[in-house]
Parts: sequence; C-alpha cells; structure tokens
Amino acid sequence: MNIFETIAAQAAAMRLPLYAVTVTRVARRSDAALLSLHWHGFLRQTPLKLPGVVLPLRSVAQSVAQLDLSGEGAGGLEHALLEAAWQSGAWELERLERPGWWRLGVPATEVRDAMCAFGFIEDEEDAQEHTIADAPDRREMLREAGRRGYVRWLFRPRKYGIWSMVREDADETLDSSGGRALPCPVLPRAAGGAAGNAGGAGSAGSARTVYRLGRSSRLVFGRG
Repeated sequence: MNIFETIAAQAAAMRLPLYAVTVTRVARRSDAALLSLHWHGFLRQTPLKLPGVVLPLRSVAQSVAQLDLSGEGAGGLEHALLEAAWQSGAWELERLERPGWWRLGVPATEVRDAMCAFGFIEDEEDAQEHTIADAPDRREMLREAGRRGYVRWLFRPRKYGIWSMVREDADETLDSSGGRALPCPVLPRAAGGAAGNAGGAGSAGSARTVYRLGRSSRLVFGRG
C-alpha cells in the first residue's frame, strides 16, 4: 500500500494544491479505511457566462476513496501514513482516537466531527458539492463507528500542497522539492484504546498522538 503514490496521482489529475490529507478507520476494523483529500481551490458553479453578472464560486469538493487493507498486518496503515506524510514534507502526523457517539448525552460537536471524518455533511442535498466519493462502504462504516468508535489521521503536505507556498527555512529535513526521501525514521506507536470505548459518560474521552516529522535546530518566533 503506497498512499503517497495515490496522493501524487490525484494531485496531478486535479492540478490543485492540497490543504490536508485525512484517513479514517472504524475502531478494531482492519479491512478498510477512507482516504480523504482536501483541496484548496474554488470553481464556478456553472460554466454559463452572463455579461455584467458575477456568478458565485464554490469550494472544490473533497475526494474520498476507500482503501482496501486486506492482507495488511497490524500497524500497516499507520506505517504507510507515516511514510506518506514523511515523503510529502508534512511537519507532523496527528492520530486522533474517538469513542462511539451513539450514547446518551453525546455533544452535537462530537457527532459533527465524526460525520466530517467520514466525509458526510449535514445538508444531504448539497452533499455532491462538498464530497466526491468512491467508497461503497462509507455509510456502513459511519454506522459501525457510531457504536465502536473510530481513528482519524491527519497531515498537511508541503509537496503537492498549499503549504509549499509558505517559505519554511526552519525544517532541516526537507529536500529541494519540499518532500523527503524514504525511509521514514519515525515508527508507529501503540494506540491508546479510546476509540474502542462506546457507551457511558466515562467513555467520552479521546486520545491524541502527534508524530513530529520535521526538525529544526534553531528557535522560530511567530510574528505578532
């Protein structure tokens, strides 16, 4: 499984920069995951041109694809994501473990975050404008995650991404293309297990793990 090659192929086809890459998997399910590519760009809603009329723009829909993880060993997905984030020049890879949300008293924001992680929006009538999906099991995965929880990974690529437009001299690991050559020196860590909890007020917590990929030997001060 080479997620970086998939990202590179999609970026070449879209000819748009990426804002972020996310991957979502149902907790304790190892056969499939969803890869979401979040594009930075705007398109006109219609090719129609009217003299003197400014037609509105809409954001480019995210691309969602289902990854087949059959035959991948334990930790195979996270290892592939670390390699993809490393090659794309991302500063870090974030792993967020969330419990199931089908329980009493769950905050609305938790449900919204879960819907977004699986590429769904509240307004189904406009869903096609926000998500283009090639993921036949996506709705089933969302229902399953409501009971079992889910894991979501996120990184922001410099290579093929909007972040390549931001000058970054601090990261000493980047090559001239804004990426990095394999192998990735960062290894996967054991999951915290929060995503496996569902039910009861005490299980509403989550676990967050951040893999730092970039490196700087000097202080970087933000601008006030």
